[in-house]
Order: sequence, then structure tokens, then C-alpha cells
Amino acid sequence: MRRDEAPEDTDNLGIDTGSSAGECMIMVETTQTLSPSDIFPGRYWHALEDGRVQCDLCPRLCKLHEGQRGLCFVRARHNDGIVLTTYGRSSGFCIDPIEKKPLNHFLPGTPILSFGTAGCNLTCKFCQNWDISKSREFDKLAHRASPEAIAEAAQRTGCRSVAFTYNDPVIFLEYAVDVAAACRERGIKTVAVTAGYISKEPRVEFYRHMDAANVDLKGFTEDFYARLCTARLEPVLDTLKYLKHETNVWFEITTLLIPGENDSEAEIERLVAWVLDNLGPDVPLHFSAFHPDWKMLDTPATPADTLRRARKIALAGGVRYAYVGNVHDPEGDSTYCHNCGAMLIGRDWYELSTWNLTDDGHCRNCGTACAGVFAGPPGKWGRKRQPVRLTAA
Repeated sequence: MRRDEAPEDTDNLGIDTGSSAGECMIMVETTQTLSPSDIFPGRYWHALEDGRVQCDLCPRLCKLHEGQRGLCFVRARHNDGIVLTTYGRSSGFCIDPIEKKPLNHFLPGTPILSFGTAGCNLTCKFCQNWDISKSREFDKLAHRASPEAIAEAAQRTGCRSVAFTYNDPVIFLEYAVDVAAACRERGIKTVAVTAGYISKEPRVEFYRHMDAANVDLKGFTEDFYARLCTARLEPVLDTLKYLKHETNVWFEITTLLIPGENDSEAEIERLVAWVLDNLGPDVPLHFSAFHPDWKMLDTPATPADTLRRARKIALAGGVRYAYVGNVHDPEGDSTYCHNCGAMLIGRDWYELSTWNLTDDGHCRNCGTACAGVFAGPPGKWGRKRQPVRLTAA
């Protein structure tokens, strides 16, 4: 069964039909026997009076009988508790440019060891990584690696950071946190590429271990989240405010602009106004192009002019750093000083050209600080993508 399709027999599939709009909680019945290697004790759950167990990790609050999995598919009820079934398992490892996450203000030009697992706690009909995030086949998770092995691999390959990406790390919190702790011991940073759909208590633990994040703000209406993601906007906005005001995590925001869904000038103006009012002008915004995929194959790709228009709206509204993504646009990829207008970092796709910043991130032209995390001269990793094979440690 596909998660974003309503099943015909809700009784046998554990759907909470009393949920509010946007909270379609599909608990998948499974006869698959969990092997000991598939069982890692989950955190953030509690037993209910009716005999079910509620997962408290994300706002879906999936309520499970024995033998059921949550909507994310990777958290399951087992022996009266919740377990994570993908601990130590990955769909693959690859070294990417950090700008691909996208992060333009966090250690520019450096390589980042990237990996994901399987599953997701959103059901986005436009998912661009659906073969991983929507996976129900655990044989896709062919790569096993302990947290220590991942940290060692990052150090051995010269990566300054490790990214939890391809699918949302929120759903494998226990694994991500342990990897982050192992990385921190070796001086390796960690990055979460996430939709920000997480409950308040686990959010504290999760982001305590992260150094940077890119948060997908899918759209800026509850209707968009309900129709296309079976989720809600408000918890994502809460996560963004939490990151800004209660953590030291460097974060940037990405919105995939989908023609006819979330690309109107009015909606972009509201999004920009909210960011300025709640997060301030220094949080970078990325507007990325949609391409037809998953369940939106009939929706056209985003025109480049739509992205450029969104960037202009953001800059005119007071956002200091705005970018376009998934299209070739060196001007829209580059970083400029918000005070004097000088180009600080020139980019052509993922290749850096101009570098007009001091080692601590100030404009060489006027001395104004550029918001971000900068440590010495830029890296020179460029656009290459390098698969990495890990062995379990």
C-alpha cells in the first residue's frame, strides 16, 4: 500500500479515522518478523489505555497495535514498545559538495559525506527522492555501518561534515544522534536535511547534536501541507522558530516551487514576511525548481523565471541572502554583501569562483560580516560526486 493513498479497509490497516485534516495516520499491518539486527529501542513513545502504543517522535502520533509500523514505516511496535528498524543501515554513502544540501553559508566548497536510510514521515506527492523515502523494500538498505565507522570514513576521506539526507533523519533519530556524537569526537560537523516535522521533546535532543540544517518549507499554506503532504504547516514553523531562538544550529530554508501550487507572488510574499518577522533577515532562502516526479508527473517543471522572481521578492522584502536551485544561474547561486553589494562568493552550479571573504567571514570590500559559518579559505571540492563504500565497524 502506498502511504498517500487512502486504503479501502481502514479497520485492518490501523488508520486513526478521528484524526484532524492533514494527519492521516496510516499504520501498516505487517507480518514481517523482525530479526535481532532490525531491532533498536526507540525513544519517545508511551502506552495507551486501550492497549495501543503511541509514537511521540513526530506530530503524527501514530498509535500502533502489535505488528504495526507507523506511517514512516521504519518505526514499529515490538514487544509493547517502539523500535527503530533501520539503525545502522543505509541506502548508500556518497561524498557531495556541501552546496548540494543546499547550504551556501556553512563551510563553503567543502566535501560532505552524505547518506540516508529508508522511509519518511511525510507523504509528499512531489517527492524528488521517492525511490528512497517511499521505499518499503529493506533490501535497498544494502550498506551497514556503525556510527564510529561513518565518523572514521568522513575523517579518512577529508570530509568536514556528515549529512543525514535523501530521506528525513527525524525518523531515524537514534541512529542520527549516535552518528553525530561519534563525529563530534573527531571534530566532524553534522548536517540535517529535513522537513522539520518533529515533536517538541525529541526536537531538543535531535538538534542538540546537529551543527547545521537545511529545512524544507514545503509551502506556506495549511492547504498545501494537507493536500500534498498529509501534514500540517504549523509544526514546521515551530521548528524554524526553535532553531533560530533556542539553538546555535546554522540553518537555511529551501522551498521547492511547484507551478500552480505554491509559486504565486502573494504566497511567496507571505513566506518572506513571516521569515523576516520570526527569523530575521540573515536566514538564507533557497527557491528550487520542481521536476515532474512520483505522483505529480502531469505537473510541468518550474520555469527558471519563477525562481528568479521569487528571489527578487525575497531580496526586495528584506531577506539578505536568497538563491535559486536546480537551474543554471550563476547570479542566483552567488552570495553578495548586503551592505555594499560586492560579490562575496561566486558560484557556477557547485563550483566556487570569486571569494571575497576574510577567513572569519567579513566582506573584503567594506568589512561587513556575512552571516554563516566560515573557517579559513574555501574548500575546492567542486561539483564532483564520489560514491563511498563503508565496512561495518
